[in-house]
Amino acid sequence: MNSPCRLMHQKFWVTLFIIVAMLFASAASSGCRPGGQISREGEDEALPSLPREIDPGERKEPQISVYIAEEDTVVTMPIEEYIAGVVAGEMEPTWPIEALAAQAIIARTFTLQKIAEDGGVPHRNAHASTDIEEFQAYSAADVTQRVKDAVKMTRGKVVCYKKQFIRAWFSAYAGPKTARADEGLNFEGGNPPYIHIVDSPGKDIIPLEEANWSAGFPLEKIREVVRELTGEDPGYVENVDIKENGPSGRVKTFAVNGQEIPAPEMRLGLGSTEMRSTFIEKMYMDGGMLQMSGTGFGHGVGMCQWGARAMAEDGKSPEEIINYFYRDIEIVSLWD
Repeated sequence: MNSPCRLMHQKFWVTLFIIVAMLFASAASSGCRPGGQISREGEDEALPSLPREIDPGERKEPQISVYIAEEDTVVTMPIEEYIAGVVAGEMEPTWPIEALAAQAIIARTFTLQKIAEDGGVPHRNAHASTDIEEFQAYSAADVTQRVKDAVKMTRGKVVCYKKQFIRAWFSAYAGPKTARADEGLNFEGGNPPYIHIVDSPGKDIIPLEEANWSAGFPLEKIREVVRELTGEDPGYVENVDIKENGPSGRVKTFAVNGQEIPAPEMRLGLGSTEMRSTFIEKMYMDGGMLQMSGTGFGHGVGMCQWGARAMAEDGKSPEEIINYFYRDIEIVSLWD
């Protein structure tokens, strides 16, 4: 027969065992882990949920419908096949495999976030589109073995913030610094906590002719764009001024005859391949034209592709590249 002291001793150790077990269980379900390292016990709680319409079941690769703009058809394909075409369309296939792999993770995240939030491209009755104006660039013809390998080495990996897919914005070249979402995109939702301003390593390797740009726009075109954006005619354009710069140094707001216009919208109105960025270094009116020169290509928010290349050439992994451009995020694996 056990003595009272021995019974108390046994109860103490049983209680201690239960407490330790509860602590381990709590740690296992605490959420996403950096670099895609997820504890098996907490896996269901740690992963962001796949959009219901494409969820094939636990750890299985989804199939998605893709609108092929060049053929005006919708086809169904494994999502990894689609991601390979996006990587080949969005980034030079000869670039370092680590940069291509970072692009694959970002493209996969971008795709799933858009499907989760908007259903993809509803007006095309598809989850994605090969029309760059609607979704992401896509080029199945440019998929090489290097691209396939980059996609394979990141298979199923996505970026999340608090168990939600991030808005995986990226641009060709951010210039010297990346941008906040509110200045680079005039994003109405404010600036997500994982988007921050960092120096772009791309500035150290990009050729000057690709880094810098200059363009001239007829003042009548400026007037037309302002009218389209605001619904009001500013009249003959006499003044175009920089009203406000954002924290990265980009123009955030222009003033045309005193009428304020968000710089990202002005850029799209004038043509994003002509006015390549809102990082304006020089601007003046001359002979009925507005002359601009600047640096960068794209909105500058999130991952800079030239920056990713520079980091890859410096020996950084895809995960290190992504963690540099987005803060406080986790990279997790959704399927095998």
